[in-house]
Amino acid sequence: MLSLISILASACALAARVAALNPIVVHEQEFSDSVTDDRFVIVGVDYQPGGQGAYGTGSGDPLSNGTTCLRDAALMQQLGINTIRCYNVDPSLDHNDCVSIFDSVGIYILIDVNAPVPGLSIDRANPSSSYTTSYLQHIFTVVEAFKSFPNTLGFFAGNEIINDVATGQANPPYIRAVQRDLKNYISAHASRTIPVGYSAADVQAVLQDTWAYLQCNNSNGTNDASRSDFFGLNSYSWCGSHSSYTISGYNTLVETFSNTTIPIFLSEYGCNDPAPRVFDEVTTLYGPRMTTLSGGLVYQWTQDSSNYGLVQTYGNGTAQLLGDYDTLMGQYDKIDVSLLASSNSTATSLQPPQCNADLISNDGFSTDFNIPSPPNGVDQLIKSGVPNAPTGSIVSVTRTSVQVAVYATNGGQLSGLKIQAVSTANSPGQSRSGLSTGTVASATGSSSAGTSSTSGSGSASSTGAAASAKASSGAYRIGAGLAGAAVVVGAGAFAL
Repeated sequence: MLSLISILASACALAARVAALNPIVVHEQEFSDSVTDDRFVIVGVDYQPGGQGAYGTGSGDPLSNGTTCLRDAALMQQLGINTIRCYNVDPSLDHNDCVSIFDSVGIYILIDVNAPVPGLSIDRANPSSSYTTSYLQHIFTVVEAFKSFPNTLGFFAGNEIINDVATGQANPPYIRAVQRDLKNYISAHASRTIPVGYSAADVQAVLQDTWAYLQCNNSNGTNDASRSDFFGLNSYSWCGSHSSYTISGYNTLVETFSNTTIPIFLSEYGCNDPAPRVFDEVTTLYGPRMTTLSGGLVYQWTQDSSNYGLVQTYGNGTAQLLGDYDTLMGQYDKIDVSLLASSNSTATSLQPPQCNADLISNDGFSTDFNIPSPPNGVDQLIKSGVPNAPTGSIVSVTRTSVQVAVYATNGGQLSGLKIQAVSTANSPGQSRSGLSTGTVASATGSSSAGTSSTSGSGSASSTGAAASAKASSGAYRIGAGLAGAAVVVGAGAFAL
């Protein structure tokens, strides 16, 4: 007879499986829910606490500390985030807790397969020398680590490898080769198709050619494994309150990509010059004029010396919301959420063009569609799989209350911060819970003082729970209601 403990454990495991998000699939120029067929639009943030400089230090993987992930997932759920992008992950670590936490709050994950060390990424200066069996084994191991999570939205095969006309000559065939190898490995070893794509630099001289080269069909049939499944764009062209749909060039993006046959989204956005950021582009990006695009990811979650953060984190695990968090929430609350699930009426019966030199406009950009063959031993590696691969799986999320102190922009400590289990993608205004703050903390308070966590060579000037001793007092609360409730964030109030 099964013991009560065994029965309860089985019930918890079953609940975790039932609550898992539906995988996302690509349908022509859109992402969609694989079960409901509803369109999926990315409302996201780039998530790499510590930055690439922390890779290999033991604290550089953003998805291996359950306490940190619980804190951030709760804050992201309040904000309305449905997707995060992680640039550098260590496939040897256990990601089950973190990925399961994000899954439970309706957040999908985009994973960059490369790492910021020699030999674990394509060298744009000499791509042929870095396209090796050991490199491919590394990125296949990343696939193994994340292939079994239903909220793995996709894998980036590269990020800004092409960043000028010169790098647009030798690199494009190797990007398609890496995409082909990743997709062949996924086909052989994953239980579902997982999209693979590329994140491009917003360099006008090569942007359209990069997209045209990567989205075209290079086979006689429809199954071209080297073709991108999606295309991300790192764009910082909308800067400040004086920008607009035309000044930023967003209208040009819509024109350029109007006939795309794969989803396109902003894989980074959020210009911070001038500061502070106002995020006026949000209502345009998610508005009716830009339905060709599939949303975007704000750069970035954690504050560092580059001053793009939404949240300041400290070495003891505590965190403080920054003004950008408040401002972004206010802009997200203006989004017509019903529009996000509406399919683009023009995205029907779209077929990719056949690859040919006429697609390329810049004379210096590659028109070579002869994709390099895999290095010796890779075909067998794809067939047999990475030995002793660390495959992850969804686990029960039993802890829902955040275990570390989190402070509002006014310095007061949040109370009642927790995650709420959902079974569909998160969206702005969907999962607000009642939060309140107590007495405003001192910047030098001893109860939760810590050192600011930064990446790069710079360091934050503030220490302790609050970023500034001049923070004004007042309550921070997120109303328990949904539509019609008031959200008071820092000094500003926004109607839902």
